[in-house]
Amino acid sequence: MPTSVEASTAGLSGVPWFLLGTHHPGWLATAGVPLFVSDRRLRGYRRLPRAAAPWALDSGGFTELATHGSWEHGPTPAQYVARVRRYVREVGRLVWAAPQDWMCEPFILANTGRTVAEHQARTVANYQHLRALGPDLPFVPVLQGWAVSDYLRCARMYEHAGVDLTALPLVALGSVCRRQATSEAEAIITELRGVGITRLHGFGVKTLGLARYGHLLVSADSMAWSVAARRSPPLPGCTRHRNCANCPRYALVWRQRLVTELRRGESRSEQLPLFTAIDADTDRNAG
Repeated sequence: MPTSVEASTAGLSGVPWFLLGTHHPGWLATAGVPLFVSDRRLRGYRRLPRAAAPWALDSGGFTELATHGSWEHGPTPAQYVARVRRYVREVGRLVWAAPQDWMCEPFILANTGRTVAEHQARTVANYQHLRALGPDLPFVPVLQGWAVSDYLRCARMYEHAGVDLTALPLVALGSVCRRQATSEAEAIITELRGVGITRLHGFGVKTLGLARYGHLLVSADSMAWSVAARRSPPLPGCTRHRNCANCPRYALVWRQRLVTELRRGESRSEQLPLFTAIDADTDRNAG
């Protein structure tokens, strides 16, 4: 595993390395901050943007399973590996890439007709497959589940497959972004840390969650800015659009405010009012 993960998150004790989620891959060349970009958005580009800052790649698994109930309509592992290798070469500064994992939200399970354990087994198998096809590429394992016990079982699956999650620079945590009670996600993270899995990335962690347990994560990503912008008037000076849901200026202002608040290390009671309104909108639009 390349050491770029450790290098990118160094020096941020108590504050997660925050990746701004965006559905505009062109921002890679212009935003100048760490971004989280989906392969589903990036793969259609003939000429790829050159990254101005470190970034991470989402496989687009949530959309694949929510839309099709399987990965059969998505890229094969070999195709995905080829694309990730192209991103490393042409975009540059790729810190890590998510595997083609299987989420475990109840409605996703209903779509696939499979159990949590089956989704976990497929997630572990895909990570192994991608690593075998591209040992030079920065794929990270993803822990999937729903209950706390599920995530611990998934960790044991990796262990039985010969993957030591406690020794890796980053392990991603799936199926937490749509939890209405952030205490659930916090409990999962706490239990995983208790078994030595401490370098965690939180997929789609809401701002309220970051205020509550961000200090327990190495990194996190979110697109909550776009949801908040859609329900708000445009920023002063933004006269070319009805709202700022696709506005890089709004996104960067939102990210800077979030990172600043996290770095201040304010008490939980002081942080909650700042984040609650954004999370309320995110909850309403989660579907």
